[in-house]
Amino acid sequence: MSIIRLYLDEDAESNALLEALRARSVDVISVAQAEMLSRSDEEQLQWASENKRVIYSFNIRDYYRLHTILVAQGKFHAGIILGQQYYEIGEQMRRLLRIIAAKSAEDMQNQVEFLSSWGEE
Repeated sequence: MSIIRLYLDEDAESNALLEALRARSVDVISVAQAEMLSRSDEEQLQWASENKRVIYSFNIRDYYRLHTILVAQGKFHAGIILGQQYYEIGEQMRRLLRIIAAKSAEDMQNQVEFLSSWGEE
């Protein structure tokens, strides 16, 4: 079982979040680092899948729509985590770490996880 590797899209990209995740040994890259700035959501998801990375975004509507289309067409993606901008960096990091601890990269294939489901109980 492989550990989830993250790809932060332009909506979710934050230097503070990148640094916080890296300080906790998470393999994470941003769109800027991947030289994918200003690309379409479709291109971002394709790049993430080709590079075996789970994409993290606040763009819930568009990425969920893409997920639905790909699954209906029998196509593959490496996984999508969808959050909302109102979470502070620390809360995003904690919830992302919970997902990474609970799920493998294989578990995430063709799956969507909502950050809102990974809060403290």
